[in-house]
Amino acid sequence: MEVNINLNNDSPKYVQIYEQLKNTIVTKKLPAHSKLPSKRHLAENLSVSVHTVKEAYEQLDAEGFIYSKERSGYFVSPFEFEWQQIKETKATQPVTETSPVKTDIDFHNGHVDASSFPFTSWRKLFKKYLQPENLVNSPWQGEPTLRFEIAQYVQRSRGVQCDSSQVFIFGGTQHQLQALCLFFGPTSIAGIEEPGFKRARAIFQQYCYHTYHIAVDKNGVTVPTQKIDFLYTTPAHQFPLGMVMSADRRAALLHWAQKNNTYIIEDDYDSEYRFKGQPFPSLAKMDQLQQVIYSGTFSKTLIPSIRISYLILPSSLVEAFTNFYKDQKSVVSKIDQLILADFITQGLFDKHLAKMRTLYRKKQIALITAIKTHLPSTFQIIGEKSGLHIVLKLPNTLSEKEAIQKALGIGVCVYPSSTSYYKPSAQQMIILGYGGLSFEQIEEGILRLKKVWD
Repeated sequence: MEVNINLNNDSPKYVQIYEQLKNTIVTKKLPAHSKLPSKRHLAENLSVSVHTVKEAYEQLDAEGFIYSKERSGYFVSPFEFEWQQIKETKATQPVTETSPVKTDIDFHNGHVDASSFPFTSWRKLFKKYLQPENLVNSPWQGEPTLRFEIAQYVQRSRGVQCDSSQVFIFGGTQHQLQALCLFFGPTSIAGIEEPGFKRARAIFQQYCYHTYHIAVDKNGVTVPTQKIDFLYTTPAHQFPLGMVMSADRRAALLHWAQKNNTYIIEDDYDSEYRFKGQPFPSLAKMDQLQQVIYSGTFSKTLIPSIRISYLILPSSLVEAFTNFYKDQKSVVSKIDQLILADFITQGLFDKHLAKMRTLYRKKQIALITAIKTHLPSTFQIIGEKSGLHIVLKLPNTLSEKEAIQKALGIGVCVYPSSTSYYKPSAQQMIILGYGGLSFEQIEEGILRLKKVWD
């Protein structure tokens, strides 16, 4: 049987033969079991080598479009379904997307002061640990040296008594919440603060059978009345509203957890930065890791892109959790873990943290001073006792959406609090993070907002 093949100089000839024959076969221009020209015959017709035709035939054979019979040649394979062919389209000009408004002042609550990162120390440690023996995966639970240093750190900083066997290294808060959801099972029922951390809420809604949204008041999350398997809470600095959970509420929550055999996931995401009042003990310290699962991260104390966080489990869960994940691999760089462990061992982390506490305290004072100086008293500051963001309650004449749009128009990014609510809230508030801004940007940002908000 003769086949029509046209060769050009755009690609290797065997590829052109392969593609044109395949197209002829899948469009059924060649019936099933019909015989293809011999390699020699087709080579002569196309003025190519037999080897070129052989390569094309062997590729078609390997993909099942043709089959061979010994001493008989190649034949078209039968198939009962239609292959969907991609229609040829002419090249078009790239789509020009409308550029968003350029912003040069970003009050993002997740940003930190990158200019203050200890680049010199970190670079030295990186060179130290960039060795052949470290170019492998860490144990699933994390590097033993880092787990030991974390256990020591939380003991001296938050009073959490634990062993390194209770420490598990993860690549961020969301990653470790996913791991807990899988461990507790798809029928588990989660509780989360309302309002609360939207990314945690998304994880629970994706992985858990049901999620209850537990109301927050001035003392922190209220004691649940529903039957749940675990409660996620941010007692040291409630996200987003910023209140610190009262001692009475902490005690009530722990009593509830013990009575109902329920676990509390305590996210201590930025407890290092407390600027007013005496620090409250962590729930994990008060409970001594009986019903509390302690969650921490280095995203605020170092930089978010390092992607190192940790869970500290009650000893009663360690064996089951370890067995559940025994076949997994660590998703956190071994080199980064070794660097961080050494960084803590040498006392560099504590030194860096002391420096950042002072810097962020000054930045928060600058932000609050600018707000009180330039904005009317109808703008109310909320949650300024700790952390790297505050919440600004807006006057009745300005909605959250309007505030954000007007800010964007002058090159300033501010963020909604409404995304932290499961149910719509009548409160009109925006979130102002200040960690990643300079003192000059903080002042300039509030001055710009005054022009469009006031």
